[in-house]
Amino acid sequence: RPQEGALSWRLSAHPATLGFFLAFRLSALLTYLFGLWFSSNFVLIFIIVILLLAADFYYVKNIAGRRLVGLRWWNETSADNSGESIWVFESPDQESRQINATDSRFFWLSLYIVPLLWVLLAVVAVVRFEFIWLSLVVIAVILCVTNGVAFSRADKFGNASTFAGRALNTTGGGLARQFAGSVASRVFFSGGRN
Repeated sequence: RPQEGALSWRLSAHPATLGFFLAFRLSALLTYLFGLWFSSNFVLIFIIVILLLAADFYYVKNIAGRRLVGLRWWNETSADNSGESIWVFESPDQESRQINATDSRFFWLSLYIVPLLWVLLAVVAVVRFEFIWLSLVVIAVILCVTNGVAFSRADKFGNASTFAGRALNTTGGGLARQFAGSVASRVFFSGGRN
């Protein structure tokens, strides 16, 4: 019997999600590597790999991240007219966060290993002077690294929020929170009492 947290498929809490996650992650790589064995049409391979990369990006960002590690991220444009791009991170609090150790290990290993493989393929494309393939690999690296950076930030944000929440719920923190609440209510809500 495999130990808790081992890389064993049988210990996954979400085996279907994990299966699709790994299938999307590997399908673009394998199509890139072995696509020319089945077809000599560069455009066809390019389009298939781009579609697989887009499906992988979407699935990791919106489904696998939430189900496997309880994290999600998205990008918004600020409400004022500045048009500034804002990253938003979602993570449950530590008490309600029930993350399976196996799912988490598969997720984080894949999230960091796949971009490294694409970078290695970029080096190979440069060494072999296949600059047309390099454009496809650069797109893959950008999509994979974006998800990696965003989920890393979401995880740090979740850990920081948990730490801050614990600090505010201690006795001293509770007093500080009550004091800050009373000051804020005086400042914001006392203007109409004259």
